[in-house]
Amino acid sequence: MPLSEHEQKLLEQIERALVDDDPKFASQVRSGDRRKGARRKLQLGALLVVVGLALLVGGAALPSVPLGVAGFVVMLAGAGLGVLNYKHATGAAPAGQAQGAAGKPGARGAAKARKQPLKDRLEERFRRRYDQ
Repeated sequence: MPLSEHEQKLLEQIERALVDDDPKFASQVRSGDRRKGARRKLQLGALLVVVGLALLVGGAALPSVPLGVAGFVVMLAGAGLGVLNYKHATGAAPAGQAQGAAGKPGARGAAKARKQPLKDRLEERFRRRYDQ
């Protein structure tokens, strides 16, 4: 659905204000894929898991407890980095989001509001203000 002229002018004003207030943030938002950084962190996490596993095996092969512990810590850090960035890197929905809070009677409206995309909520809020 195309924007009306009034909405386009408002959007342009918002963009100009954003560029004036924080040009660094505006350039980051304009840049292509937002998932690139998360993908890079996911790849770094996988690399850390492999390096940590190698250190862990090396610590077991050589009777070196500190090397094995260091390998475990590196492997754990890599796994944590990968898990924390998986959702943003792949665009996958979190596991709990599919079920939602449908079983709770009081939280039904709140769950619906959370499932609705931010863009749609903002557009709906804008339309309500514009109509008043």
